[in-house]
Amino acid sequence: MTFAVVVLMPPPPQAVYRLEDVAQALKGGSLTPRFGRPLVREMLPAPPPEPADPPAPSAHARRQLAVLLSVPEDDVRLTQHLTFPGRLHRTLGIGGQAMEVRHETMMAGALEPPPPGEPPGRRRFRVFIAGPAGGPPPMMALREMGPPMFGEFSAAVRQSDGRWLVVRPQPEPFLNDWQGRVLLWLAGCLLLVAPLGYFFARRITAPLDRFARAAETLGRDPSGPLMALSGPAEVGAAARAFNDMQVRLKRFIDDRTAMVGAISHDLRTPLARIRFKLEGAPKPVKDAVLADVAQMEAMITSVLAFIRDASAARPRERLDLLSLLECLVDDAGGQDLSVLEASVPVTVEADALGLQRLFGNLLDNAVKYGARGRVRVFQDDGHAVVEIADDGPGLGAGDLERVFQPFYRAEAARTLDGGGVGLGLAVARSIARAHGGDVVLVSSAAGLTARVRLPLSVR
Repeated sequence: MTFAVVVLMPPPPQAVYRLEDVAQALKGGSLTPRFGRPLVREMLPAPPPEPADPPAPSAHARRQLAVLLSVPEDDVRLTQHLTFPGRLHRTLGIGGQAMEVRHETMMAGALEPPPPGEPPGRRRFRVFIAGPAGGPPPMMALREMGPPMFGEFSAAVRQSDGRWLVVRPQPEPFLNDWQGRVLLWLAGCLLLVAPLGYFFARRITAPLDRFARAAETLGRDPSGPLMALSGPAEVGAAARAFNDMQVRLKRFIDDRTAMVGAISHDLRTPLARIRFKLEGAPKPVKDAVLADVAQMEAMITSVLAFIRDASAARPRERLDLLSLLECLVDDAGGQDLSVLEASVPVTVEADALGLQRLFGNLLDNAVKYGARGRVRVFQDDGHAVVEIADDGPGLGAGDLERVFQPFYRAEAARTLDGGGVGLGLAVARSIARAHGGDVVLVSSAAGLTARVRLPLSVR
């Protein structure tokens, strides 16, 4: 379309100047000709360069200009840069108008008398605007006003002090009329094409948006709804492959969870037999082994509870995090916990029981290993952030990630044994990631801070 606009637009017309206007400017008169651009006048020590063999129209115009200035021809210089538009139009034979300059000699008693004051036999010029090839005959002719000049030129006359007074057209503006028309046509074409382009772009990118949302949903909850199988055949095939992947991931997670649950459950039977066989053992041995058995049973109970919570399909709902945390702190009655009020409501869409277990584990750790805990809730970059800080000894840099491994207990936890089995932080991170968030630990001289990030509710 852009090519068509540039090719089919009429070519920019060449500026036409009358010799009479040029002569008036060289005499000190007006610099605004009747046709063409305004003129500029300057004094130079030497005349503008002139071609060695000027074309016949330029030579004749120079003689005419000398007559109009009433000076010898040697004191006049006239250089024309003859350029004629429309070459591409004429070559392709599509539209456009061609300029034709005819030299005619008007003699006394010829077809029409010369204008008043013009001597018979004066060479005169007609400029005809011809129609397209095969079209009607010439439609109009400009008034005969002496030899015209087209396009760029420079005219000079020698002054009495030897310098040369030069007149030439002002330079073309940065955006001339023809360029302005072309830009308007291009802008119109853009306005015409833009809605169609936007429509097709949306048709192309809409499936990508759906895939992005489905991938984010899968990352937050593998049990989430499957992707809709709508759109072109290629998009439908990709959506089916995505849904198959989600089903396989969900099956893999369920199978692994079920296997761990079965193993944990089956371990209870040999532990029960060990308890029975220890009844006749000496007391020191019996007490030591029973302590180990109790610890193993606690670990099995924690694993089964985690699997039970992970396997249960619970609906998600909008929750006010500040209210949830205040309820947990109140339920912990007697423990040194405080909640700082949030400046704005912080709402998430989550499983209420899952978040209760997540924050309950973190609050228990804060009180158990840090004496007291402080809770702060705020928003940051589209996420809800909960920080639970304590006054405990903190953790070494190497333990900040390792403590999230199941059954791993840092040295401080083993020293201050509170009956845990090393699953609390692993469960907390698992729940946070199932909601599209995460849990990280930051240790400082003041203690340890657990920072939980969860996506804010979009509704």
